[in-house]
Amino acid sequence: MGVLGDTTPAEFLRDHWQRKPLLIREALTAYTSPLSADELAGLALEKEVESRLVESPGGQWSLRHGPFEEEDFLALPEQDWTLLVQGVDLWVPEVQELLQRFDFLPPWRLDDIMVSFACPGGSVGPHFDQYDVFLLQVEGQRRWQIGATCNSQTPLREDVPLRQIKNFVPEQEWLLEPGDMLYLPPGVSHWGVAETECLTFSIGFRSPSIADMLGDLSVELLTQGYDVHYRDPALTPEMASQDIDSAFIAQAKEQLWQALNDDDLIGDWFARFMTAAKYPELEEITEEQRHAAVRGRRYFNGDAVDDDFDPR
Repeated sequence: MGVLGDTTPAEFLRDHWQRKPLLIREALTAYTSPLSADELAGLALEKEVESRLVESPGGQWSLRHGPFEEEDFLALPEQDWTLLVQGVDLWVPEVQELLQRFDFLPPWRLDDIMVSFACPGGSVGPHFDQYDVFLLQVEGQRRWQIGATCNSQTPLREDVPLRQIKNFVPEQEWLLEPGDMLYLPPGVSHWGVAETECLTFSIGFRSPSIADMLGDLSVELLTQGYDVHYRDPALTPEMASQDIDSAFIAQAKEQLWQALNDDDLIGDWFARFMTAAKYPELEEITEEQRHAAVRGRRYFNGDAVDDDFDPR
């Protein structure tokens, strides 16, 4: 049985991918995290690593961005906080190997694997993302609620430093155990809260906005010297008005379509746009850098003491 449980890849792509959520019990029951919570904290000390720390004691939300200091972790309470680290697949090859389980999806669609460690009550609040994500529970328990599909018009809270939904209404709820996985399409509102200390892997697949794609394409056209200019439709004296005649709109659409109707140009641009590295500065990361970044120290269960072993 694969990572999708009893659902075949063909069924998943037909019925769920970018359509509706899917809870998969026992998706990877034998999976063991290749890094500990302490090693995740070690990564968050590095300036090259994107990380966040979200605390919510008594419902008072705060957000801090890394890199962090060791003292930041040693001062944390026993509940109501979450550490999130992006791009862990770049730093830990064993985490990257997890992607082999998702070979039914184009590999160039991957954004990254984010790993989060949370104490009881830890959360980032109700929110939505505009990408496809598989939420794999690796250690501990996390309760997930999902609600309606959201968009740019969805009201957000203005009193917190996070993009939280203002009026989240849960429609379904599950408690995920180690090995369970939840797939969420873009826009589906969700809220995960740690029931126990837990590690969650978020395997995200990029879904850029059309506006971003058009913006990048326009830069590409300029770079390649595309020098076609706007030309009017056939004019009549009646069209000399402050109001823009619909013929002008049709003409603009036609000329823009002509610019887009070049398979070679669009194909070349699309391939580079969709495969562009999320962290280009890390493309040449060495094994020594990886090893140095994943520090074998203790932050959450005692003093920060060097552990003299290779976590790899």
